[in-house]
Amino acid sequence: MRAVADKVKIALAQIAPKLGDVKSNLELHLETISKAESQGADLVVFPELSLTGYLLKDMVPEVALRRNSPEIQKILKASEKIGVIFGLAEEDPSYVYYNSACFADGGKIVYMHRKVFLPTYGMFDEGRFFGEGTTLSAFNTRFGRFGLLICEEAWHSFCPYLLMLDGAILVANIANGTARGLEEKSRMGSSAIWEKMNRFYSDLHGFYWIFANRVGFEDGVGFWGGSEIIDPAGKPEMKLPYFEEDLQTAEISLGKVRRARLRTPLLRDEKLDFAINELLRIRGGNHASPSPKPPKAKPASKRRKVKR
Repeated sequence: MRAVADKVKIALAQIAPKLGDVKSNLELHLETISKAESQGADLVVFPELSLTGYLLKDMVPEVALRRNSPEIQKILKASEKIGVIFGLAEEDPSYVYYNSACFADGGKIVYMHRKVFLPTYGMFDEGRFFGEGTTLSAFNTRFGRFGLLICEEAWHSFCPYLLMLDGAILVANIANGTARGLEEKSRMGSSAIWEKMNRFYSDLHGFYWIFANRVGFEDGVGFWGGSEIIDPAGKPEMKLPYFEEDLQTAEISLGKVRRARLRTPLLRDEKLDFAINELLRIRGGNHASPSPKPPKAKPASKRRKVKR
């Protein structure tokens, strides 16, 4: 692998996919990739399920794609000079369907992540239509070691933690964040908590956090956008508008990761064996803290008789 550059230009593609219309969405992807490349971007990031739309339900088998499908091959060809992260409904050879995120670069698939946590509560129903992914790992890219998360996975705090332990210096969370709970003018309550999480994870773990959210409506459900890039100190480097389609590019400096981890060396001080042992204890059902043992009584000292 060639040396990792310190400067990386990242484009966020805040789009409004058409539900179930893979052909139209593919055209939008190819146009957007071309625009991002013309802006000098090294990497362009799309939202979750960007090729299909979100509320698919029983349409999943109709729009799901194999890795060797013509649609994926067109995106791979477009990725020859620019990295592309996009979301899709993936069909495996056994006809199991996954909510997946693909990292393409150099004309090939670098990594495919299958969503592990499928929300099936409230308005969400993913667990009925998708299979669960079984792995979460960082991977090597020409930009450095990378991690992918899909929406709900960010709500499980050990997912970013695992990626940090696995060496990620950049994490992209692609999402379909829904607009709920008006907090103030033009700002939703759901966006406020997402933005808190984005800043918290990047600052705590000392990596770049790339959040790509969609906009538009599906079956009366709105998506709020607000995609952003947060630096390793928890500060925004680029913020896209709420509720509007947009494509913006920002140059980031990976040297900030080094400075953040020198300043606060939490990764250096992690106790992995300790965490593993405690997780095994919890999995075994032993939730009770062990009682401290009382100190052993010291035996009474025998006085030596002193001869006079």
